[in-house]
Amino acid sequence: MNNEKGVLETNVLKGIFWAFIASALWGVSGTVLQFVSQQEKLEANWFLSTRTMIAGIILLVISAIVYKGHIFNVFGSWKSFLCIVAYGVFGIGANLYTFFMSVQTGNADASTILQYLSPLFILLGSMIFQKRKPLPIDVVVFVIAISGIILSLTQGDFSKLSISMESLIWGILSGVTAALYVVLPRPIVKTSSPMVILGWGTLIAGIIFNIRQPLWVDAPHLTTGIVLGVGAIILLGTILPFIILLHSLNFAPSEVVSLVDATQPVVTFILSIIFFNTGINLIKIIGALLVILAIFVLQNSHRKLTIDKHSEE
Repeated sequence: MNNEKGVLETNVLKGIFWAFIASALWGVSGTVLQFVSQQEKLEANWFLSTRTMIAGIILLVISAIVYKGHIFNVFGSWKSFLCIVAYGVFGIGANLYTFFMSVQTGNADASTILQYLSPLFILLGSMIFQKRKPLPIDVVVFVIAISGIILSLTQGDFSKLSISMESLIWGILSGVTAALYVVLPRPIVKTSSPMVILGWGTLIAGIIFNIRQPLWVDAPHLTTGIVLGVGAIILLGTILPFIILLHSLNFAPSEVVSLVDATQPVVTFILSIIFFNTGINLIKIIGALLVILAIFVLQNSHRKLTIDKHSEE
């Protein structure tokens, strides 16, 4: 019995470790995104056409190998077809665009914190569209999160923002679209592999972006920084972390793995200080920690409610 318990604990720790690596890689990619969008002045439409098309093709090739070519099952019905298209356009495509614009007009750490609010937007959406009554803990979490955002974006000087209003708006929209990224594929995740869904969603987003801006038209002068930056974002921001995250689920359940989501904004925050000289501000740090705390409490409380509900059934 003790041996079984020890093996279980070891596996959970392995799962947490791999989930930590995946989340950290997403944090690194956010910092690289600030480099290519600001230092290299990379244009949004060309970058997104290139990123989504290449990443989508690679993910589907990997999926075809892993799942022995069964990558078209996701289109088994009109409902699943519309679901995957909506996921690609309004989930992946819209989220990548709004996050890029938020970073380009502001900075990666503020944009990542705003996008990290996506669970809060999911909660608000369920209240508005499903008429779900908020729990007392939801109100507490909302107040903590908003307080954290205000402190983080004003750094204690309430007369001005540390980022532009344009970046703030794009950041809020990236949080909303990140919520759509989670919600839209839910109807098909039980019948299809997450990697297959992500692959098709990314490819569909790539097709939409390429209709507007083909990656071979008006391409920028490819400097070493652009090639390495875009390659790193494709690898570290899409392909590698997702594969690692799926690997972590072999050792620990999703509710445990999700507890290390906060690694992403923390890594981006630290790297922004190191590479972009954003400066260390105690009020800003407290604000970011309040946002992370709020989302952690929200996820943990609703996870417990879901577990209790299933146990009652």
